[in-house]
Formats: sequence, structure tokens, C-alpha cells
Amino acid sequence: MTAIEELQTAVGKIAERVGPSIVGIGRGTRGSGVVIAAGKVLTNAHNLRGDEVTVTFADGRRTTGKVAGYDSEGDLAVIDVDTAGATPLDWGDGAGLSVGTAVFGAGASHDGGTRITFGLVSAIAREFRGPGGRRIAGSVEHTAPLAPGSSGGALLDTGGRLVGLNTNRIGEGFYLALPADDGLRTRIDALGRGESPKRARLGVAVAPSHVARRMRRSVGLPERDGVLVRGVEEGSLADGAGIEAGDLIVEAGGRPITAADDLLEALDALEVPFDVKLVRGTNERTVRVGGGASATGEA
Repeated sequence: MTAIEELQTAVGKIAERVGPSIVGIGRGTRGSGVVIAAGKVLTNAHNLRGDEVTVTFADGRRTTGKVAGYDSEGDLAVIDVDTAGATPLDWGDGAGLSVGTAVFGAGASHDGGTRITFGLVSAIAREFRGPGGRRIAGSVEHTAPLAPGSSGGALLDTGGRLVGLNTNRIGEGFYLALPADDGLRTRIDALGRGESPKRARLGVAVAPSHVARRMRRSVGLPERDGVLVRGVEEGSLADGAGIEAGDLIVEAGGRPITAADDLLEALDALEVPFDVKLVRGTNERTVRVGGGASATGEA
């Protein structure tokens, strides 16, 4: 049997095995989803437009599901829906993918069928911006072609096991998937239980570090890495802590802050209350966020 014939056979077997487990999300198949457990479908958060969503199965059955858990910043969502007749996909080793690994993409087509495509892992540990602008790191880049409406579908190994969730298209012929590793499984399990992540929201508009350095230099202040506060939302955690426009945030919860992404990632990991170190003019001060009035250093 030639290599082409072997590939043809592999694609056919995977299509037969996983086809019923790949669903369409939204009217007109806005995106795809994966049956991960009885009554549970995994998809990208950006495919949803509300608490209820139309789910179309490969056999043409169409029903309404309800969002169980939603993570807009991580671009993940789990839907509660009747998955009768659709076997959940087995999990593979998404953490073990490397450049050159053969993979298959699986997504829903607009007529209710399933598309299966072949490609190779072209890079690992890539990053992209989620729907809310936050950095999502650790993704897998591959070359299995994906048609519009495939986001939220499965990235599969040669055994038809789930090794990633296709999420983002980057240029011509390259795609990014969230690897199906232990971390992703933990997050998905929590979403399936209805435990949507709760992230601290500071309530500030910030300028990037290079803008902060330029603005400080323009008024005769020493340059320093950090994010410059351009505005503070009234009634926010930042407002309650006494953070003001013009402050330079240099540390949050003991983590150094040199860019807006650093601040967002710190907020993801911190629980209220926590301390923020900032520079106001030439003076450093530390304020307590969410824990009542508390500040040290000169004003």
C-alpha cells in the first residue's frame, strides 16, 4: 500500500470514528464543537451569542443547548445539550505534540456533515489574542486546512483522539489549537460544572510601557518600566484603592509589571485583596486593592 493509500485509509477511518462527535454551533454553523462527555459539548467562547445555542449533530439532528460554563478570556465554553447517539471523543496526549507530528482537523460543515483534513504540527508554544484581547499562550500551530466555521472543532492524533481544540486562523494555511493537556482538561471540567472563572478587574485604562517611558521623559521624570494609568473607572477596585490617572503600575501582588499583558496575567492569578506598587511622579507607594484603605510611601 502506498503512502497516499495509507493516508486515504486513515482519513476514512477517522471520519467514521469521530464524525458523530463533531457538532455545528449556532444557526448556519457559526462554529464547531466537540462532544467531550455525555450531555457536554466543548467549543470556543467566541462562537456563542447568548446563554442558549443551536447545536447541530452530524446526523442532521438539531437541538438547543444551554451554556454551562463560559470563559471569554480563555475562549472556552461548555454547553449542556442532549448528545444521544454521539460518543464522546477520547483524550490524547496534547502535551506531547512536537513539530512534524501528523494531525487531523475535524470541523462541522454547513450541511451538517463533518470535514476531516490532514496536516502537520508546524510549531508549538505559540500565542494569540483571545476575544477580549488577552494573550493566550502555549497553543499548537498546524497545517490541517480549516474552513470557516471550524473553530471549536477537534485537532486529532492518528488514532482519532483529541489533542487540541482548533481556535484561531493565522495567515494562509496555518492554524492554532489549544492543546488538550491536563491544564485544559481541568479548566473544561470546571466549566462543565458551571464554574466560570472569576478574574479580578482592576478598572483602569492603561498605556503600553513604551508610551509610559516617552510621556515620563517628556515631563522630566526618570524612565521606568511599567504601565501608565490613563484613566480610572469610577467605583472600581482601582478607584477604591486610590489609584489615579498618571500613576505608573510597576508591581501587582508581588509580580513585576512591565506590560499590559503582565498586569492582566497577574490579575488572573490573584485573589482580592492584593497590593499594587506604583510610582506617582518620583515617589513609590503601595496601595491595597480590595482590602480597605491602606497605602504606604509618600503621596
